[in-house]
Amino acid sequence: MSVDTVLYTARTHTTGGRDRGVARSSDGHLDVRLSAPGTGGPGTNPEQLFAAGWSACFEGAMAFVARERKLTLPADTAIDAEVELMNGEGGFFLRARLDVSAPGLDRDTVVSLVDAAHQVCPYSKAIQGNVEVTINVV
Repeated sequence: MSVDTVLYTARTHTTGGRDRGVARSSDGHLDVRLSAPGTGGPGTNPEQLFAAGWSACFEGAMAFVARERKLTLPADTAIDAEVELMNGEGGFFLRARLDVSAPGLDRDTVVSLVDAAHQVCPYSKAIQGNVEVTINVV
């Protein structure tokens, strides 16, 4: 993959990891406490952050594909994301699901947009072949 233009660079500084950690972005817009999943700690966890980032990016990819097709993505389009931290014979791994809703568009159109968005979304590309992904149109 050749790189022509860097569109954006996210920079964060994290200390403490997923247990009692803190992550801050260089621009100050992100400042979160981290806690291990399921511990009831006061912070979020990497899986929640990934779910939020991927679902936001995926909806943006859907809007991009819709514009290319001269369609308008409904304002109430929504994506519910689940990222599961798993443990098995090979150690820790992730499994992920997206439930996509685009009220007002027929199911076949939404399925087509979702399929194309999954090929465009940088998060989807990053986890392709590494994470078991299920995408449902609801």
